[in-house]
Amino acid sequence: MSFRHTQVFLFVFLAFTFAGCEKTSSPATGPAAVSAVSAWAGFRVAFIEEYLAANPTQAIDLGKHEYDGLLPDYSVAGREKYAGKLRDWRQRARTVNAADMNPDEIFEREYLLSDLEEELFWLEDVQIYERNPLSWGYAAFPSVYLTRAYAPLEVRMDSFNTYLENLPAYLASMRATIEGPIPRTWAENAVDMFGGLDKFFGSAVPEIFAPVKDTERQQRLAAATDAARESLQETLVWLEGMERDENFALGPERFSRMLWVTERVDTRLAELKAIGEADMARNLAAMRTACEKFAPGLSLVDCAAKSKLDKPPEGPVEGAKRQLHELKQFVIENDIVSIPSGDPVTVDAAPPYNASNLAYIEIPGPYEKKLPAVYYIAPPNPEWSEEQQQQYLPGETDLLFVSAHEVWPGHFLNFLHAKQSESVYGRISVGYAFAEGWAHYTEEMMLDAGLGAGDPQVHIGQLTNALLRDARYLSSIGLHTEGMSVEESQRLFIEKGLQDPGNAKQQAYRGTSDPGYLNYTMGKLMIRKLRDDWAASRGGRSAWKAFHDEFLSYGGPPIPMVRDAMLDGAEGSLFAAPTVETAAGEAEAL
Repeated sequence: MSFRHTQVFLFVFLAFTFAGCEKTSSPATGPAAVSAVSAWAGFRVAFIEEYLAANPTQAIDLGKHEYDGLLPDYSVAGREKYAGKLRDWRQRARTVNAADMNPDEIFEREYLLSDLEEELFWLEDVQIYERNPLSWGYAAFPSVYLTRAYAPLEVRMDSFNTYLENLPAYLASMRATIEGPIPRTWAENAVDMFGGLDKFFGSAVPEIFAPVKDTERQQRLAAATDAARESLQETLVWLEGMERDENFALGPERFSRMLWVTERVDTRLAELKAIGEADMARNLAAMRTACEKFAPGLSLVDCAAKSKLDKPPEGPVEGAKRQLHELKQFVIENDIVSIPSGDPVTVDAAPPYNASNLAYIEIPGPYEKKLPAVYYIAPPNPEWSEEQQQQYLPGETDLLFVSAHEVWPGHFLNFLHAKQSESVYGRISVGYAFAEGWAHYTEEMMLDAGLGAGDPQVHIGQLTNALLRDARYLSSIGLHTEGMSVEESQRLFIEKGLQDPGNAKQQAYRGTSDPGYLNYTMGKLMIRKLRDDWAASRGGRSAWKAFHDEFLSYGGPPIPMVRDAMLDGAEGSLFAAPTVETAAGEAEAL
């Protein structure tokens, strides 16, 4: 998953709602019947209906295609109206009498309230739609019409035409709302995003709908495309002329509030930074050991670069397809975690309007029938030099752990379990640190379980991904609370994250608008600590599968909530205490 976290995780937050709604509306007897007609269940059903009506793009992504073609209203009046709805939902949720709720429903309410608080934080405290064009762009992605075969092509073409016809007014509303100055990095990424949409509409879209021979539909598509592209080009001119600055930082107070509101983490920033530095030192030390076996005498930067030269011979997309089969078999043969269903997943190249991060996965909503999830891999920027493009392409073992992260046993398996959760809200809510923390946790866990059979190059692939996430973690804290510059973040990604310059720039830019991308490492470390505390009295390593299955059964609440539930409220810290030692000779090794 990529940058769209405030957006996407709200999509995901509702992504399994309807399986839950359908379940509660079916005939039930005994205790289940009480839950189905409880005051809390009644509120939940009403909330879902109201939420979808206020957020049509989320509804469409879930498979509610009666909303096709519609776009959200982020105008001043629209935002004020929506903030009022968020407060109303929050108040109504709070007024459900706890005496009439079972413990699972109380747990669900706390998670729903945290989601509403998160939305209000981004909407009002950060004022994301008043400042960031990327937020508008991510909320208007048309992928569902173009890449998801949920209906005959003619039907999707009609929906896409409606979308195109609504896009100029949506973009005009954005231009009227954001006055600037805006951070330079946001502006540059927005130019790439909206420019990518413009090019995509002019090149790929006509080919996608070429099989439709209906003249009237094709004429409508041509006219709507021309108007949409004209508006996109006007938006690009507006962005190019926008005054730019470097004022992207949340600041320490808002950053700490973000951690609490979104993830229920209240660890002090100084301690949080020390935890990240310790994890980076641990991974750098492991990288030195692996490199001494794989490429003795080379620096860590050169060792990582040498490993990356070993590219998937069939290319990253076809290579990932091969790896997914191997990874799934490894999970099954080593009894690592249950696979609860046979839902399909495919691999494809990312479209140009969403190619600012190497990989992500899109999982169809619950109303879609028998459609595959798609694991997307972004090609390098064609404007880069040939050398930069080759550096950007992942190496075989690097891609192996990206594939583990996105599919087996990462995001995709997480969502397979979420759909099976006994809790309705567990099926509808998967948060940032839970989703990315689990996916990142699985990379090292798979290595510990024997993936690669001790091959140092495989270990280097895992560590390359771990160091990337460590650099995100420290960049997030540095960029948003300590005055770190974008250039300093880029150097961190290159020198300690061991990334190539193209990736390093992407990652540093992303950090300015996605402060939550520390959640990969933060979530991973919370899961590791919870696993070790939970398994200590249940057989240690032999209890890992049971831990994985129980952890995933919650769907995706804030990890501290899961910790409290799994450990029955037992005392204990969210993170293992960082050691005071640092990796000796780190500078020399680099």
